[in-house]
Amino acid sequence: MLSRPHLLWLLVPFVLYIGALPFVNRVEPVIAGLPFLFVWLLGATVLTVVAAWLTWHGDRHHRAALAQRARDAEPEEGGR
Repeated sequence: MLSRPHLLWLLVPFVLYIGALPFVNRVEPVIAGLPFLFVWLLGATVLTVVAAWLTWHGDRHHRAALAQRARDAEPEEGGR
C-alpha cells in the first residue's frame, strides 16, 4: 500500500502529455478557432498546475503528521 498516495497526482501530467497524445493528435475538431491538439495541450498545462498543487498540499499534510508523530514520540523531560 502506498504511504504517500498524493504523489499519484504527479502521474496526471505524464498521462495528459504523453499517454493521451496519440488519441488527441487531431486538427479537427476546431474549438474556438483553435486546433483540438492546441486546446488539449493548453488544458493539460492548466491541469498540471492543479496536480502539482494537490501533490504539494498532500505532502504538506504528510510532513505535518510526521512532525507531530515525532513530537509525540519524544520522551518527556523532567518527569522523574
